[in-house]
Amino acid sequence: MWNSNHRPERVEPAFEASLHRLSIKYLDLYLLHTPYAFQPGDEQDPRDQNGNVIYDDGVTLLDTWRAMESLVDHDRCRAIGLSDISLNELMPIYESARIKPAAVQVESHPYLPETELLEFCKEKGIVFLAFAPLGHGMRPGLLEDPVISAIAKRVGKTPAQVLLAWAVQRGTALLTTPKTAAHARENFDISALPEDALNEINRIQTRQRLNEVVKTGVPGFIAQGR
Repeated sequence: MWNSNHRPERVEPAFEASLHRLSIKYLDLYLLHTPYAFQPGDEQDPRDQNGNVIYDDGVTLLDTWRAMESLVDHDRCRAIGLSDISLNELMPIYESARIKPAAVQVESHPYLPETELLEFCKEKGIVFLAFAPLGHGMRPGLLEDPVISAIAKRVGKTPAQVLLAWAVQRGTALLTTPKTAAHARENFDISALPEDALNEINRIQTRQRLNEVVKTGVPGFIAQGR
């Protein structure tokens, strides 16, 4: 659900519009795109005369979540969740929610492990969905990282397969955007990494967020596949 639909009265129409575009009648999971509410309306990227995003301070995240809960109540979707949210923003929603978030989708990879958020999700039974586990396709980036490359050579896998295996072994679900069928097959062909390899990846010191959407609600760019 996009940022301009946070007002409770806009939630169900936005949901129905998604079903219509997908040509389906039901969703397993409906995610709130970001915790940020934009000015309500048909403009997806509302800006003022100075080019600044126009936010909506007349609605809270909990207001929006309550409206999303009603979608589950009426059997319109099975579960609801949040995207691009920090642990500090997630905790009060979790504590106040009648229907708890089923999933949280955030950018996560060895340069941005989001360990505290992952541990919270594990404790509460929330699926942690790692977006951009290969680093948004940025070059140079994770796929060229010397630690990842050395492990890939040692275990006979590609750097992409090493990154995906690390993500799976730490308990996350994955969202990738392969551009070719060959890369899609490669992404499925992963195997468990030895403990020393996992420890090497966990010791990587680089810290970098590749998409600043969590600070503004506005994606900095569209992730590139590989």
